[in-house]
Amino acid sequence: MSGAVISLRVDARQKERLDALALKTGRSGAFYLRKALDAYLDQLEYIYELETEAEAARKGELETISLEDLEDECGLVD
Repeated sequence: MSGAVISLRVDARQKERLDALALKTGRSGAFYLRKALDAYLDQLEYIYELETEAEAARKGELETISLEDLEDECGLVD
């Protein structure tokens, strides 16, 4: 696999855990670091998108409907 190189420092315990996981599974530590980065980036991107949309809603820049209208639309009214 080719790609960009990133250097980071981890504490000794993190390195031990990563090495143990790699040894146990036969995968490289880099494999697990890429997986962790992918998962965390997905979460961060989702969170920041929600925050952006929430701010736009607060500013009136995003069309919204009331909870009552949503319940009516979904047939949830008793």
